[in-house]
Amino acid sequence: MLVLSRKPGEKIRIGDEVTVTIVRIGPNTVRLGIDAPRDMNIVREELCITITDQPEEPATTNAQSH
Repeated sequence: MLVLSRKPGEKIRIGDEVTVTIVRIGPNTVRLGIDAPRDMNIVREELCITITDQPEEPATTNAQSH
């Protein structure tokens, strides 16, 4: 992992098509602007959790005793 220090207004280039701009730095947050081609999918990591990453629920049975 590459770790960089940047100030607001400074940019990071990723390849030839993606530019990340530091918009604002707050006490607990950093606001980023991302300039990328429209066909590139950009998603926050927490939205990428798949069904296999979630805890499995215990199986329930519908058996009834008579």
